[in-house]
Amino acid sequence: MEQTRISRLGREYIMAFALLITLVSCKDKEPEEVFEEDEFAAVIEPEELKEFGFNLNDYVVKRDTIRNGDSFGLIMERYNVGYPKIFHIAEQTKESYDIRKLQIGKPYTVLCSKDSLQQALSFIYQPNREEYVVLNFQDSIHAFTSRKPITYVEKEFLGVITSNISQTLADGGKSLLLAYKMSDIYAWTIDFTRLQKGDHFKVVYTDKYIDDTIYAGIDKIKAAYFEHKSEPFYAFEFETDSIKRLSDYFNDEAKNLRRAFLKAPVEYKRISSRYNLRRRIALYGNKIRPHKGTDFAANIGTPIRATANGTVTKSAYTRGNGNYVKIRHNSAYETQYLHMKSQNVKAGQFVKQGDVIGWVGMTGNTSGPHVCYRFWKNGVQVDPFKQKLPEAEPISDSLRTEFLEFIKPLKSKLDSINVQEAIILEGSPEDLITQLD
Repeated sequence: MEQTRISRLGREYIMAFALLITLVSCKDKEPEEVFEEDEFAAVIEPEELKEFGFNLNDYVVKRDTIRNGDSFGLIMERYNVGYPKIFHIAEQTKESYDIRKLQIGKPYTVLCSKDSLQQALSFIYQPNREEYVVLNFQDSIHAFTSRKPITYVEKEFLGVITSNISQTLADGGKSLLLAYKMSDIYAWTIDFTRLQKGDHFKVVYTDKYIDDTIYAGIDKIKAAYFEHKSEPFYAFEFETDSIKRLSDYFNDEAKNLRRAFLKAPVEYKRISSRYNLRRRIALYGNKIRPHKGTDFAANIGTPIRATANGTVTKSAYTRGNGNYVKIRHNSAYETQYLHMKSQNVKAGQFVKQGDVIGWVGMTGNTSGPHVCYRFWKNGVQVDPFKQKLPEAEPISDSLRTEFLEFIKPLKSKLDSINVQEAIILEGSPEDLITQLD
């Protein structure tokens, strides 16, 4: 019993001594500064989410597409804007944008107030992926059209033909638009329907991205090399007229690859009717009814392109022609494009070869979707396929030296792509594709 009491006293002594040591050591320390819990707490601002020039964090954002029966007024009513203000917005902005031109299926964004009412403050309409129209009525009412920031990324591709160029590009995960652009560039030098196995090509092109993330397709081909039947064909894009922004493709000796006219105004399925002055039609009692155009059958909505540079002299409608466009190219040549779904140009407008001037339709006297292409030489309608068409404009002597300097790095880049590494005689089609992204 006595021993237990002594042991308990020993423990108490040790604890008291330890407490005394702790108190003495704490005397020499500065008292710790005590802060309120949130005195220095970081204020985290939400990251700005910018689009169309607005910080979207400041609004309730509503996105939708134009539906059948929609109008600007109906859309605004859905977002608590009264009719008097809708009418006022339309009147104030009509000089900048016609709100009646909203198209079904096109996207729009409404920026609404951050309150229980969520009233519309701005309306943004996107007629295409790059452009947008802003109708802003937060403070003052105004409208403007702008474009989303576009980034261009240069890429390279090397392919070897195993069956056709479309298959080669598909195997390489590339857009068929690359094939269309290349067939256009080489339209007068290579027949893309008669490519041979082992033919190969190298191309330097730019892809287009909207807001750095949204892929918007191929922008243009900067340079290309095509070896067909063991014969090399270089192509380099070069601007020949900085005022009219005219560019063309030339080979490594500064010779133009094009003729003055494209062979056809559309990517067509077939020629459904050729130029024929002795054509007989059963519908008209087998009488001779001359056909002074060439009919290219194509799906409704297929883009129709100007076959050469020129000035639009007519963009109109007649009962027989339907919607049509006529272009004067120079003192000798004119072309006409009939039965359009709609036109994309106006009289007096200058167009470049390849510009979209309208879309294939069935307007006027026609039994199916096509474009009737008519061709005048010195005021007389002729068959364009039987004409010895002029060469495209050559590079002027003053630009020749500049061109040859301009293509040096591009030619070096093409030449450095080693096609031998892609040609594997016993390989599968996939083995014959090299991508250089």
